[in-house]
Amino acid sequence: MMCRNTPFLDVSWVSLYPEVLMGRSLMAWRQVRAALVSLALICWTDAAPAAASDSAAVVASIKPVHSIVSAVMLGVGEPQLLIQGASSPHTFSLRPSDAAVLEEASVIFWIGESLEATLVGPISTLAQQARVVTLSEAADLVRRPLREGGAFEGHAHHEGDHDPHHDSARDHDHDPVAHDETEFDMHVWLDPHNAGVMARTIADVLADVDPANAATYANNAEEMVRRLDALGEYIDALVAPARGQPFVMFHDAYRYFEDRFGLAAIGSVVVSLEQAPGVRRIRDLRKMVRELGVVCVFAEPQFQPRLVTTVVENTPARVGTLDPLGAGIESGPELYFTLLRNMAESFADCLTPDQGGGRQ
Repeated sequence: MMCRNTPFLDVSWVSLYPEVLMGRSLMAWRQVRAALVSLALICWTDAAPAAASDSAAVVASIKPVHSIVSAVMLGVGEPQLLIQGASSPHTFSLRPSDAAVLEEASVIFWIGESLEATLVGPISTLAQQARVVTLSEAADLVRRPLREGGAFEGHAHHEGDHDPHHDSARDHDHDPVAHDETEFDMHVWLDPHNAGVMARTIADVLADVDPANAATYANNAEEMVRRLDALGEYIDALVAPARGQPFVMFHDAYRYFEDRFGLAAIGSVVVSLEQAPGVRRIRDLRKMVRELGVVCVFAEPQFQPRLVTTVVENTPARVGTLDPLGAGIESGPELYFTLLRNMAESFADCLTPDQGGGRQ
């Protein structure tokens, strides 16, 4: 029932101006006033903040975040997903149905405005009463600075640059780097350690707004952390043969995964998702692919593969696909696990095809 901003719910005029009843009886006047007061109470109740167990009240921005929230809410409710399908947070356009979701939200989980810049305006305008939780600011989150130099030079975007000689995250698991949002790579969910941190943060927030289900949220978060630990062990073994193999990605979105599992890209096809690379950059990338023995250049399903095929043309490099958002994966609590498994298998298949992609 939608009753927001409805002027006729001000019932004061009924008591002040009984003559508007056009000469009808006092009993009729009282009946009208009582009906309007009841309607006002119903609408006030409808507009009150919803509990987290109301699935329409909890909103997640992108599919990986939605997956983690869904896992924490198992047995209680299902969150709403804002950026669906193969849509990218960089190019997302709000639909009327999305606006309605934001208007009804009581809690919104997102990574942060540097990643989901297209949501900044809609959230501030349509979700003024919602509690907005920026997961990139969660305590104990591992944050990586933007990568700079070489084929990552010139970032005019939040995507990070890369120093291929940077130490693996396995040496810095509990050494979060505190940076302003504009100074670190925002693809924080691609490290399973960070996914566990976000799960616990989400559980704490939901417990605060829905205390009746606090124990369920906490137990679900701990179960997710347990599964993430097992997934990390699986991926670590799977990509082991691929370590040291040079590769190039479409855009620099994978540092957290690389650092966690000991991989190291040497460049990206695009520096900014808002600007296509020029002829000179494509020429330099093709030269780098040949001279450095690049094994694979990875495309992404959210973007046309033409640039990648141009870079690898007449070179021995293969073409793989990496998907940081889970574009082709069904939304829900299992998406995050499938996303990381698929990513690991894509690295293994393209970088070590002669070893069965690293799988036994």
